[in-house]
Amino acid sequence: MKKLLLLPLLAFGLSAYCQTPTKADLEKLTDENWQHALDLLQEIVSMPNDAAYPEQIAVNIAWCEKEFGERGWESEKLETGGIPLLLVSKSQAGASKTALFYFHVDGQAVDRSKWNQPDPYIPVLKSINESGEWEIMSSENLKSGYDADWRLFGRSTSDDKGPIAMFLTGWDALKAAGVAPNYNIKIILDFEEEQGSPNLPSAVLNYKEKLEADLMLIMDGPRHTSNEPTLSYGARGISEMTLTTYGPKFPQHSGHYGNYAPNPGFLLAQLLASMKDEDGRVTIPGYYDGISLTETEKAILAQVPDDEEAIQQKLGIGRTDQVAQTYQESIQYPSLNIRGMESAWVGKEARTIVPATALAEIDVRLVPESDPERLFSLIKKHIEGQGFQILDHDPSDEERMKYPKIVKMNYSISYQAFRTPMDSETGAWLRAAMNRAFGKDPVQIRISGGSIPISPFVDALGIPAVTIPTVNSDNNQHSPNENIRLGNYKEGITTVMAILTQRL
Repeated sequence: MKKLLLLPLLAFGLSAYCQTPTKADLEKLTDENWQHALDLLQEIVSMPNDAAYPEQIAVNIAWCEKEFGERGWESEKLETGGIPLLLVSKSQAGASKTALFYFHVDGQAVDRSKWNQPDPYIPVLKSINESGEWEIMSSENLKSGYDADWRLFGRSTSDDKGPIAMFLTGWDALKAAGVAPNYNIKIILDFEEEQGSPNLPSAVLNYKEKLEADLMLIMDGPRHTSNEPTLSYGARGISEMTLTTYGPKFPQHSGHYGNYAPNPGFLLAQLLASMKDEDGRVTIPGYYDGISLTETEKAILAQVPDDEEAIQQKLGIGRTDQVAQTYQESIQYPSLNIRGMESAWVGKEARTIVPATALAEIDVRLVPESDPERLFSLIKKHIEGQGFQILDHDPSDEERMKYPKIVKMNYSISYQAFRTPMDSETGAWLRAAMNRAFGKDPVQIRISGGSIPISPFVDALGIPAVTIPTVNSDNNQHSPNENIRLGNYKEGITTVMAILTQRL
């Protein structure tokens, strides 16, 4: 199948574009390349991409090298000590500025038994039936029909292969129409993002000169829940912590040793409960220090068109944590989240025992004002205040006898948060592009709740960064039945072309 469409110049001619297509021009180009876009998306999604399996990622790297190479881009693998990054670049004659784009190509793991289709890596077309359920349609419908609410289901359709296919389609359409950016482009392709990009921070420092640019644009994440065009000026960072508490050296009969051998599940539950109050606020002194929203900042957050009642209905929650007054305000603060707990067995495997250990995994979402080392220092101090001896290893027999309450604590910091001022030149430039594409200002998010590994670039390169989310917010990213709405995919292509043709 030939991927590069050799379209003739459009009837209104290059002179009508003046290298800056109008809203109508962009929509026409998107429509004329729509079949190419669908083929490209289905092809890229059909490659398994779990970074826990390097052999899967090798196929994806080779595909990216091939696709960009066919389009005349230069590519270079940046060795990291793990899975390499891929840097692709395209220079434009006479250009004085450079934009650095970021995409990630890997995806979350899949549990095939939870997917409502034969294979998560073979995308299927679905529509809502009369019962309100997603029903598989023949992919032949894509050749002759279109409904903005149809969806393609498959791993990484939205996170993050859909945006890559949008970019390649937009590039092909502009090239066929004889239109090119007036700036140089570099693209960093990350193949370990879903693993926390463990090798990225050091790689950015090692390859700083190769990555130099004037601004950074991140193609990742969902639009605002209103599904209106969106810009996000920052993202929270992320760090992780594992806590393990100890009971008897081996699981014991709960009849013989219940009421005698301390249960590590209760020890862990009591410790975790001490970290938050009933309103969901972290009780550890100093945890929220340094964060004080001004009235101006609150006004900016209030402009985001959130429907708080709809959000709560969607989540099925009758109350919210009271860290702040609104959803947007709440994600301006660092979080403390229990992402998983484990102790002994449950369900059909349940046993009447006093467990030997209990374990909790915690993630901490960071904001620019929160130093992760400071936060972990505060957490340690709090744990010690609850009477626990903190170790970084399983306790020895001597340590078990010496300390009545023991917790093993391990933590890591993946990357910090970043935030670019909304009134920056980069923000104004992107708003102009979005206005040209859609005829209105985008929804503007001060900082998004999710995390992406961008702060290493911002810190090392000293450049502003803004996220351009395109996919539908209900895309089930990281979960079974991930999908992308066709209307979002089409508008994403239009968005890409608007940005590539906005003069920098």
